[in-house]
Amino acid sequence: MRINKLLSYAAGAGALLAVLAFTRSRVENNLAPEVTAKSSLIRTNNDATYRDLNKNGKMDVYEDVRQPIEKRVQDLLKQMTLEEKAGMMFYSPVRVNKDGTIEEQPAKDFLSSMSPVGITEIDKHHITHFNLFAVPAPDTLAMWYNRMQQYAEKTRLGIPLTIASDPRNQSGAGIFAMSAKTFSMWPDPLGLAAIGDDKLTEQFADISRQEYLAVGIRQGLHPQVDLATEPRWPRIAGTFGEDAALSSHMTIAYIKGYQGEKLGANSVAMMTKHFPGGGPQKDGLDPHFAFQKGEVYPGNNFKYHLIPFEAAFKAGTAAIMPYYGVPMGQQNVPEVGFSYNKAIITELLRKKYHYDGVVCTDWGLVTDTKLGSFNFVARAWGVEKLNTEERVQRIIDAGVDQLGGENLPDVIVKLVKEGKISEKRIDVSVARLLRLKFELGLFDNPFVDEKKTAGIVGSPEFMKAGQDAQRRSLTLLKNDNHTLPLAINKLKIYVKNINPQIAAQYGTVVNDPKQADIAIIRLQTPNYPIAETKGNFIAQLFHFGDLDFKGQALQDVLDLEKTVPTVVDIYLDRPAVIPEISKNAKALIANFGSSDTALLDVIFGKYKPGGHLPIEMPSSMEAVRNQKEDMPYDSKDPLYKFGYGLSY
Repeated sequence: MRINKLLSYAAGAGALLAVLAFTRSRVENNLAPEVTAKSSLIRTNNDATYRDLNKNGKMDVYEDVRQPIEKRVQDLLKQMTLEEKAGMMFYSPVRVNKDGTIEEQPAKDFLSSMSPVGITEIDKHHITHFNLFAVPAPDTLAMWYNRMQQYAEKTRLGIPLTIASDPRNQSGAGIFAMSAKTFSMWPDPLGLAAIGDDKLTEQFADISRQEYLAVGIRQGLHPQVDLATEPRWPRIAGTFGEDAALSSHMTIAYIKGYQGEKLGANSVAMMTKHFPGGGPQKDGLDPHFAFQKGEVYPGNNFKYHLIPFEAAFKAGTAAIMPYYGVPMGQQNVPEVGFSYNKAIITELLRKKYHYDGVVCTDWGLVTDTKLGSFNFVARAWGVEKLNTEERVQRIIDAGVDQLGGENLPDVIVKLVKEGKISEKRIDVSVARLLRLKFELGLFDNPFVDEKKTAGIVGSPEFMKAGQDAQRRSLTLLKNDNHTLPLAINKLKIYVKNINPQIAAQYGTVVNDPKQADIAIIRLQTPNYPIAETKGNFIAQLFHFGDLDFKGQALQDVLDLEKTVPTVVDIYLDRPAVIPEISKNAKALIANFGSSDTALLDVIFGKYKPGGHLPIEMPSSMEAVRNQKEDMPYDSKDPLYKFGYGLSY
C-alpha cells in the first residue's frame, strides 16, 4: 500500500449532518451543465443529451443514462477488446504534476520517479483506475482531474477514470494517511472509535466525501476494519480498535457517510480492508515484509475477526481488499497469501458471504518495486516460487477482480490467449468494475466544478467539525485530585513537544520546569528498531517492537514528573506500556490525533474530554508477550481497560 511518510515523509452532530447532507441522486434525462462545458462529445438524439463516447455518431446503450445499469454494462463489455478489459483490472499509482498539467514532465522527486504519468498508462495499458499519493492544492488537483477525464474521453470507448486515495482527513493515522493539510483534519479512526458516536462517524465520512468529490476522488481505499487484538502491530491507528461490536458500528456509519444508502453520483465508493482481518500478526510484525508472513490464531478466534466485515457487507461496501498475510493453521485453508487463496476469496467471501462486489488485492503482490537502489520484494507469500504469469493466474483463479499497484495487462492478455484463463472469467471481473463506474455516475458526468473546489475542501465549517471531534476523542485516564481542568491564564506552565506560542494563549510559558506551576508534555507510543528491519528502510518506517519507555527516555519523563506536577498526553498509534509514567503523572490523557490547540482546550476546560479507550493499555511488556494475537482484551491486569475514560 501507499507509504506517505516514505514518499513525502458530539453535541450538535445531528444538526450539522442535516445542514451538510445533500441529495445523492442520478441525473436522469439531461447531463449536468459542467459536462457540457468540459466535454467535446456532447450530442443530442430525440431530445436526449448524451456523450458520444465511442464517437460513432449514435447513442449506444452504454451511453444512454435512461437505460438500466446492467444493460449498459453488457453493451460496453461486448464492445471492449481483450486488451481494454485487461487494463481495467489494474489499479496503478499516478504522478500528479504540481501545475495541474497531465503531460510528461521530468521526475523531480522520489515520488515522481516511481509513479508513471497517467496519460502514458491510459495509452499504453488502457488503465482506467489510478490511486493518488502526494497531490497539489485542491483546486489544482481538480484541474488535473478534469484534464485526465477529458483525455480518457478521447480513447476508443471513452471509459472514464476512477481516482482513489488512502485516507486524507487524519493527520496521525500512521504511514498510510496521505498528507493533505488543506483537507479538514479529524482524529484517527481509532479516535472516532474512542468517541463511539455513530452519528459523529457518519458526519466525518459525509464531510470527507464532499471534499473527495470536490477534487475527483471517487474511491476510498478504506475503511480499515481489522481488529487490533495484537498491541504491537504498527497499523492499529487506522483501525476502530479491538472490539468487534464497536468496530462494526463504526464501519456501518463510516460506509454510510461515504456511500449513502445506495451508491450514486454523489457517493465515494469504499474499499473495505483487509479481509479476513489483518490484526492477529505474529509478534505484531507486519506482512508487508518477508520477515513476517503469517497470521496466527492461538485463541482459535478466526471468526471473531470477520465480524466487522459482516457489518461492511450489510452496509453495502463497494469493494473489499484482502491483506498480504498467510492464514496459519486453519482447516482446509492453504497457507498462502489471502489474495492467492481460493478458500478465502471464493469459498469464504464469494460463496459463504455471497459477496459480489469488487475484490482488489493489496498493493504489490506480483512484482518487486525498485525504490532507488532498494528492491521492495513483492508480497507473494507462500507462492514465492511462482513466476509473474503464474502469480497473476493464481490471483484471478482465487476470485480476485483487480490487482493493486501493478501494471501487467499484457500478462492477462497472454494468459487468455494461451488458454490458461478464459475470457469469460475476465468478463466477470470487468463487469463488476464497469458496474461500479456506472453506479458512481462516471459515464454520465465524471467532471468536477473547479471553481467550487476551494470553497469546499477545508472549509471553515468542515475544519471546525474536525477540530471539535479531535477534542471529543481525547481520553482522560487519570486526574489525580481533580488536577484538571486547569485555570486559564493564571498559571506558569512548562511545555514539551507543544508549540510554545499556542501554549502562551493559556498561561505564562516558562523555560525552566522548576519555575512552573504545572508541566504539560506530549509523548508518543515508543518505537524501537528491531533486527528484522536492518537494511530495510521501508520497514524502519513502521512502528515495531516494544511498547514501553526505556532508559533515558523514561528517566527524562520521570524526572520532569518529580520536579513539577505534570500533565502527560500520549498519542496512541499503538497501545503504550506506561505504568511508571502513569503513576507519577498528575493527569494522563490519551490522544488519537489531536492538535496542540485541541489538547489545551480540554486541559484548560474549554471543552470536556469524552473519549473511552478503544484498546486496552497493558501493564507490562511481559503481559503483552503473553497475550494471544487473535484475542481481544486478554492482557493480564491491564493498566487501563478497554472502554475506560473519565471526564469532568
